[in-house]
Amino acid sequence: METASAKPWVKHYDPGVPPEIQVPPIPLWKILEESAGRYPHGVALDFLGKTLTYRALWEEARRFAGGLKALGVKPGDRVAIMLPNSPQFVIAFYGALMAGAVGVNVNPLYTPRELRHQLKDAGAEYLVILDHLLPRFLEVEGETPVQHTVVTGIRDYLPFPKNLLYPLKAKRDGLPLGFPRRQGFHAFTELLKAGPATPHPADPEDLALLQYTGGTTGVSKGAMLTHKNLVANVLQIDAWDPTSKDLHGQGVMLGALPFFHVYGMTVAMNYGLYAGFKIVLLPRPEIGPIVEAIEKHKVTHFPGVPTLYVAFNNFPGIEGRNVKSIRICLSGAAPLPVEVAKRFEEITGARLIEGYGLSEASPVTHSNPVLGEIKKGSIGMPLPSVEAKVVDEEGKEVPFGEVGELIVKGPNVMKGYWNRPDETSRALKDGWLFTGDLARMDEEGYFYIVDRKKDMIIAGGYNIYPREVEEVLYQHPAVQEAAVVGVPDPYRGETVAAFLVLKPEYQGKVTEKDLEAFCRENLAAYKVPRIIRFRESLPKSSVGKILRRELRDEFARQKG
Repeated sequence: METASAKPWVKHYDPGVPPEIQVPPIPLWKILEESAGRYPHGVALDFLGKTLTYRALWEEARRFAGGLKALGVKPGDRVAIMLPNSPQFVIAFYGALMAGAVGVNVNPLYTPRELRHQLKDAGAEYLVILDHLLPRFLEVEGETPVQHTVVTGIRDYLPFPKNLLYPLKAKRDGLPLGFPRRQGFHAFTELLKAGPATPHPADPEDLALLQYTGGTTGVSKGAMLTHKNLVANVLQIDAWDPTSKDLHGQGVMLGALPFFHVYGMTVAMNYGLYAGFKIVLLPRPEIGPIVEAIEKHKVTHFPGVPTLYVAFNNFPGIEGRNVKSIRICLSGAAPLPVEVAKRFEEITGARLIEGYGLSEASPVTHSNPVLGEIKKGSIGMPLPSVEAKVVDEEGKEVPFGEVGELIVKGPNVMKGYWNRPDETSRALKDGWLFTGDLARMDEEGYFYIVDRKKDMIIAGGYNIYPREVEEVLYQHPAVQEAAVVGVPDPYRGETVAAFLVLKPEYQGKVTEKDLEAFCRENLAAYKVPRIIRFRESLPKSSVGKILRRELRDEFARQKG
């Protein structure tokens, strides 16, 4: 029997895609330096009309590094960044790396409790934060290790006259501006007045980023990603697209995915900077501004998540909009329903390819090919230099087509979890990362995620995978969004519950019974949802992933 060790996928790579990549021994900041040398006058960032060239971005990041060093930042210190997508995010992250520090991505939606946990866990003595978010930090300031807080505002990088008008808008919206004028608080713009630092020559194995993730357990923990991990994933993504070299220095990247999530950071920010693209920054991934940005900037690359593509497909009048500039879209973070991909490609003429990754792998490990066969419902094949296999409970590889746990290995896989040796030893064994995802591999080396181990529903002894039920629901013309979860059932142990958002034109015209009948035509009886609930929206994470856990909890509260 041929196994994954024979890498059957390599035979199905696009022409020109190498089976392995060479990872140069460089720190991550080097990719910005090289693009600044190659495309000094090219636009690196466009933020609501304000632009920064590659040379200007490089200089501002170096000056920010100088400002951090003046505050006392030493190699290995953790600098937490709590910002939306903005020039300040890019400058702060690359500036922190040049000062020798480790970046810590902080979700701007965090509550004070979540913020306190992450800052304490990371041991972050430095925080870069947006003025609007400062009240949340001030609630827990004394309970964290933070000694220096660097504050910036959206207006710091707005073009004239938006920068003058912004304070009026903020006041009208009730958003706080400014910061306490006391020791330990600093203006972002003040740090930029420092002399440019000589970038710290980090070892590739040094930590570059603590990326906090829920992982397979509830408590948020920091995946330790090195300079090598992050550089490797950028080069793997670039190698995967054999046509990408033609667009270096010319492509336009939509920066709508949050950079504080490693998917947005790697695929939109780091890869965009490496390729010399213009990155169009959007502070929030809202579909109206996304469609406008695609039209205005002739966006070529639109990395997103399924919920964004669902919103795009259902955007009023989308067929009449000028969105044909889009060339390639990588969908990640959650399963991409087949019907969603099909509709998106009909509207844009672009390739929408489903990939797969996880924070612990920087994050991308698999993708469907850019030119070759896209197998619908598949996450594609392992990227160059990634090994992958499907194993049983004992860690033994299972035959083609059988379901087991997906495990991966490669230069993009983390060092471990920050200060959690037990969690690390459970997740990493002999360099293999155990993903917690149930998958199967076909004979050509394409992988299919069946579901999260913890999301699998066991009803009356049968294994039911929510993704399969969701795929069927998405085929119904009335369904805009679907999420399927297991809920307790006194007879079957668990039963299948479906939570649905209907397209506006079908609301009030389609019943739960209609959807149940549709499922009965397309699914074995034990997989058919016994509970169907219509909702106005589904709970989502900051990156747009549907939160099944919240639906389960909400259902339990209502039953209780």
